[in-house]
Amino acid sequence: MLQTLYDYFWWERLWLPVNLTWADLEDRDGRIYAKASDLYITLPLALLFLIVRYFFEIYVATPLAALLNVKEKTRLRASPNPTLENFYCTSGKHPKQAEVELLSRQSGLSSRQVERWFRRRRNQDRPSLLKKFREASWRFTFYLIAFIAGMAVIVDKPWFYDMKEVWKGYPIQSTIPSQYWYYMIELSFYWSLLFSIASDVKRKDFKEQVIHHVATIILISFSWFANYIRAGTLIMALHDSSDYLLELYPAFFGYYFFNFMMGVLQVLHIFWAYLILRMAHKFVTGKLVEDERSDREETESSEGEEAVTGGGMKSHHLANGHPVLNNNHRKND
Repeated sequence: MLQTLYDYFWWERLWLPVNLTWADLEDRDGRIYAKASDLYITLPLALLFLIVRYFFEIYVATPLAALLNVKEKTRLRASPNPTLENFYCTSGKHPKQAEVELLSRQSGLSSRQVERWFRRRRNQDRPSLLKKFREASWRFTFYLIAFIAGMAVIVDKPWFYDMKEVWKGYPIQSTIPSQYWYYMIELSFYWSLLFSIASDVKRKDFKEQVIHHVATIILISFSWFANYIRAGTLIMALHDSSDYLLELYPAFFGYYFFNFMMGVLQVLHIFWAYLILRMAHKFVTGKLVEDERSDREETESSEGEEAVTGGGMKSHHLANGHPVLNNNHRKND
């Protein structure tokens, strides 16, 4: 059964143009071709990336944050309460009103105190500014180095200037060491992002980030063993798709597969471009206060805490720090 699935998965008609087999991509005459087994090295390299990131954030990003005066915001911590903590960890971070009243009776606190406890507890779990800075510094450093390295790998290649060279002789195109390491490092980095995503800063586009990492890993992996290496290096370096694929051959499964995966990335690019443009607009108009993707931190006066219970009184407007008196009230005799 497993052998049958294996044979179907590696069926040449899925991944290669007509009249070609995997035997045509076996090493011979000093020519080396990409193999799926080459990708095994990316998993230990991904773990190495996580280790390098750990020391980078401690010994590079943290001192840099201090140099740039990146300061932590003081947060009020929720007082220890086993009843509320158990509900928070097992049932949810946003209890409904009925649950608040039940927790109030169980904990001996008022409903307002329970709501305040949950706000403070949620704020405790939100990532600090320093954590965000460390993560951003790591990604910026890698992408900058990777872009420079990628350009060094492809800038002297003929397919960098002539797109026809990308598919000339495909798939009989041997690989070179610089292409191999460029691919392995890029793929290892995205594996490391996927491994660390649970502990990284969780933003509103968390699901999109997961989809992006998975799609990128699939795209890089399959483009390697299907020998889309010339196009792959261009896409990774320039983060853009080539104008056309496989102009020398009729379309086959691999053609549609890689176009679909790049379509997934393109949709995500459009989504993030919308967020960036909205942030830019708010920045220009002076309305930007935080990252559009980040959850807003709750304040002590949120969720109606300032409302007066029982009487239903409305809060008075303030002028110069003092309440404005109602001029329509009746004077006392």
